[in-house]
Amino acid sequence: MMCFSLNNWKYPMILLFSIGISSIGVWVYFIALNLIVFQMTGSALAVAALYLIRPLATIVTNWWCGSVIDRMNKKRLMIGLDVIQGGLITLLAIASSSLWLIYVLVFFIHMAASVYHPTSMSYITRLIPAHQRQRFNSLRSLLDSGAFFIGPAITGVLFLIGTPVYAIIINAGALFFSAVVTCFMPNVEKEQKQKKVKKTKKMSLHLLKDDWRFVISFSRMHVYVISVYVLFSGFIVMQTAIDSLEVAFSKEVLLLTDSEYGFLVSLAGAGILVGSFLNVAFAKKWGISYLIGIGSVFVAVGYLIFAFSSSFVIASVGVFVLALANAFANTGFMTFYQNNIPVEVMGRIASLYGLVEAALIIAMTTTFAVSAQFFSVKLVVASGAILTLVLTLVLCAINLFPGKQAYYVGAPIEEKG
Repeated sequence: MMCFSLNNWKYPMILLFSIGISSIGVWVYFIALNLIVFQMTGSALAVAALYLIRPLATIVTNWWCGSVIDRMNKKRLMIGLDVIQGGLITLLAIASSSLWLIYVLVFFIHMAASVYHPTSMSYITRLIPAHQRQRFNSLRSLLDSGAFFIGPAITGVLFLIGTPVYAIIINAGALFFSAVVTCFMPNVEKEQKQKKVKKTKKMSLHLLKDDWRFVISFSRMHVYVISVYVLFSGFIVMQTAIDSLEVAFSKEVLLLTDSEYGFLVSLAGAGILVGSFLNVAFAKKWGISYLIGIGSVFVAVGYLIFAFSSSFVIASVGVFVLALANAFANTGFMTFYQNNIPVEVMGRIASLYGLVEAALIIAMTTTFAVSAQFFSVKLVVASGAILTLVLTLVLCAINLFPGKQAYYVGAPIEEKG
């Protein structure tokens, strides 16, 4: 096929290779860090605190980082952020005897990651032509799901031959490797334009306010695109809130053993892997609007099956369905986002809306946790699943609206009116 010719896919495949290595490293780091903190404290609460650091770091970072991202060379920024994260994780391995120092380092690591994500999205959008983005995103989803299996397996082997600290160092090495690979990637931005922007725009509070006003103005001009963006963000928030009670539901409601719960988690990974394979195989045959709309609805259906399940078998079906459908929904949304948000402003849009999403994740996760103390876990999870279904039905209706299909065919936003 022409779309897979060497000339067209040389740099995308190198980038995918780098992403795959980094994804495996993230899983190794994630599992090892949780184990280190638990071994130090013996407290599940201390481990749970690690999950709050990421959205808190996002809130601290995202109100200003979009302005920086859109005005800097993306390739150089990605290299710098990889090196910073690798260095901080190396320090984390050295300082693994102090709990509070671990928290502080993890906070700064997540701050760097919060800047890296929109930066890499902007770079990828510039690098990958519109007609290749859906397949690229499908392949990326496949790599991420593969890392779900490979990462924990590598971690297990590392634990057999050494301590969790070795696993932490492996992730630092993966990030340094990603920085080296990025050095060989093309510079997708025009240097003259970058220099011109830097001379005329200096970072200041006034500039940040102008950028916030710009995001509001852009949102008003492109209501449909932002509506899809906001609804999908809400969908992510609801998933995160429900997932926060997944262990409690599995143990208290379904009465699963540790091995059964472990199998349930593995089944989720298998669902994502199967969905990603199907995505790659049929990337050109399935429309982006259907991937987002139908995919998100089936994720909600999977949560409903899980929430109202009374046995391990039924819960397994729900988990597999929601994981499989998530692969479609995420690929579709990522492609929609790349096709409809101009790369010149992608950093500001993603960062400021990411700030809102992070705040909602903290609020909704806290609400679910508190509600579970006053009501049954089953009632809270079931209510969340129903709300998610309502949200995704609205999202699906908007995605499949006949008059808006031009937003899903890859034309630049300026051409859509």
